[in-house]
This record gives sequence, C-alpha cells and structure tokens, in this order.
Amino acid sequence: MTAPLTVIPVPGPGAEDVVVATSGPDAGCVFTGTEDGAIFRISPDGAAVDRVAHTGGRPLGIEIAPDGRLLVCDAQRGLLWVDPATGSVEQITDRVAGTPMRFCNNAAIGSDGTIWWSDSSTRYGIDQWKDDFVQHTRTGRLLRRDPDGTVTTVLDGLAFANGVALSAAEDYVCVAETGARTVVRHWLSGPDAGTRDLLCSDLPGYPDNIARGSDGLIWISIASPTDPLVERLHTAPLGLRKLITKVPEALQPKPKQTVRAVAYDDQGRLVRDVDLRPADHGTAYHMVTGVREHEGTLWLGSLHEAAVARVDLSRV
Repeated sequence: MTAPLTVIPVPGPGAEDVVVATSGPDAGCVFTGTEDGAIFRISPDGAAVDRVAHTGGRPLGIEIAPDGRLLVCDAQRGLLWVDPATGSVEQITDRVAGTPMRFCNNAAIGSDGTIWWSDSSTRYGIDQWKDDFVQHTRTGRLLRRDPDGTVTTVLDGLAFANGVALSAAEDYVCVAETGARTVVRHWLSGPDAGTRDLLCSDLPGYPDNIARGSDGLIWISIASPTDPLVERLHTAPLGLRKLITKVPEALQPKPKQTVRAVAYDDQGRLVRDVDLRPADHGTAYHMVTGVREHEGTLWLGSLHEAAVARVDLSRV
C-alpha cells in the first residue's frame, strides 16, 4: 500500500501556505507562494507546476476571492491582490494607523469582502521570527479591513498571531497564537458578539496557519511538537529570553520534525488528528505551516520545504 502522503516539489524554497480554487478555470488547482516571491499554481493531480506571479516580497498566507484573484499576505509588502490570470500585483495596504506592518502573515475573506488578517509582531519581521517566538513579545494583532478601506485593530497582545479563519456562519473569526498554543475566537454576532474566548487551547504543538475546510471544520497546522525548553523560556525573565536569541543558530531551540494537522468543530471539539511520522510516509517532508482540507484531501504547505504535500484523509 502506498504512503498516505504525497510530496509535490515546487521550484522554490518555503512553500508556506496552500489554498485550493473551488470554481472558475482554476477549479481544483492549488496555489502556494515561496521564499523568493513567486506564486505557483499546481494542477489537481500535481503533475503541472506553473509560476503565475511574483510579489517582489515574501508571500505567506494565500486566500482566493470570489472573482478568482488571490489575496496574499506578504511578510514584506503587506496585503496584496494577485491576479493569477495576468500576473498583476496590487498592493492593498502595508500599514496600520500610518505605521508599516512588520509581519503580515495570514488572512480570511468574509462574504461581504471584509478582510481579516494577522500581523505576527510589531517588533520583528519574518527574518527574525525566532526572536519574537522565543522572546514571547505578545505584540501580535488581528486586523480587519472593511470594504470601504477602513482598517481596525480587532485584537492585540497576541503571542505570535498567525493563522486566521472564519466560521461557516461567519459568526466568529479565529486567530492562532503560535507562542501560546491556542486559537483565539472573536465573536462577530450572537449573544457573545464583541467578546473573545478560545476555540481550543493546549494544542499538541505550535500552530501556524489555520483554515476552514470544505468539511466545515477549522483545520490547524502544527509546525512543531511542544518543546519543553521553549515552554520554560516563555516564562523566564525577558533578559534571558533575549540572550537566547543572540546565541549561535546551532545552539538555539529547533522545530522538531513532524507532519501534523488537527481539526476542531465550532464547539471546540477535536474531530481529526492527522499525525504522520517519517516512517508513515517515507520522506523527510516536515514543518507543516499551511493546511487546507478540500473534499477529503488535505493539502499542506511548509515554511521549510521546496514542496507542498497532500494527504488522502480516507487513509489516515
């Protein structure tokens, strides 16, 4: 029996996020962005990988708008519209209240065109993501852009704000806190409108991007299992946390190799836990940072790999 995970190489390192087109000429195709600024389209069977655009920065989270354009969170250039048909790139915004964003990361688009997105840190950019993660600065934000262009900070003080997703009913928006191993939920309607709670907490590792699947569940990528050293550092004095980020790279805490994603329903119940060890798939693919469930297939991205991967959920 073949392994449940299939790895599809792309011509660039760090295919961090994935999104699946559900309609139009690209229906079934998967889009990802790489460290060198390229945006790639992958055919449904993985046989064809074509570059469709270049952002001029570092694309991270990717969403698809109803008109077929891609909403790209570029860590260096901010929010962008990218047209995969023409390759055109349009900057939406790169600042909040007049101040440039440091770390535009992931987003979700509401049915009315509202954009919800995360800015992981107000102190460090993507090249220093480990500094923010280890120092536990809690300067991450969840932001909102209304259709009229108004930008609002919805939540702040987040521990490395990361993936963003909307519920199927759009009665809440949630954002992953990588440093706290939680997914924070902000209620948009109903009796709890305007308040926050946790969709889930004490995750088995550090969450990265999240997305609502075609199954209605909120899927959460687990980039690395919980690290006891990192957990201790998060409660250590700030001076020690800063000191750790200055030691040589070889001596700093490193993400542990894993391929894992979990899925929760709207009541915060764990429904799926896809946890693949290297022996399960026979490859070195690891550090899952992007996740997208589409009709029984789980598509994965990785900040580390020059590849995306797919998992047949009926076999795990």
